Amino acid sequence: MNRKTNSATAILKQDYLRLKKDPVPYVLAEPVPTNILEWHYVVKGPEKTPYEGGFYHGKLIFPVEYPFQPPSIYMNTPNGRFKVNKKLCLSISDFHPDTWNPAWNVSTILIGLLSFMIEQSPTWGSIITTDHEKKLLAVQSLEYNLMDKMFCELFPDTVEVIKAELKHRKELEKQGRHLSMTSEVSYLIQDQLQREQSTLHRVLTNVFVIVGFVVFAFVVKYVLRGITME
Repeated sequence: MNRKTNSATAILKQDYLRLKKDPVPYVLAEPVPTNILEWHYVVKGPEKTPYEGGFYHGKLIFPVEYPFQPPSIYMNTPNGRFKVNKKLCLSISDFHPDTWNPAWNVSTILIGLLSFMIEQSPTWGSIITTDHEKKLLAVQSLEYNLMDKMFCELFPDTVEVIKAELKHRKELEKQGRHLSMTSEVSYLIQDQLQREQSTLHRVLTNVFVIVGFVVFAFVVKYVLRGITME
């Protein structure tokens, strides 16, 4: 068993160096410092997908027989694609050891995971949700991951990115509320002006009517006086 563990450890160290030299787009991965057989990853939602803007944390559990046996793959962050904290049924996971290729490595696993995530193919551990629901979960994933101690310990740079994004969103929300309040005040002012203008219009109309009657009375009186004099 120790010989197998040492072999897996050596291979995973090589995989780690390879991954650092040639990173997988949209995916970061780090082994747990005290156990190289347990890796954690974070997927940044690719652009033009329902996952854009989200960060998705999961883990890989490697067997001591690695690379001759595949790892178990889990997703921890609610995402709308995979069930959380459940083994995922993928051709690169221990659900299908018969399809596993010992020539594959951690980078291959992460690429396969990302590829399957943005597809729609159903499998064990996947769920069916709408794109709208996925987008809502993408927003919620930011604060969700900040509550995960392991995530924060292994991905400090990503934590700072998320905090900056949350701060930016709060500023936009604050500006939005300010604009909304400004618009509401503007509406109230316009409404008040319209009411005042309407009141003034009614007063002027009444004045004109009264003046008209007075003028008409004087004209009638003048005409009647002229008739009497004749």
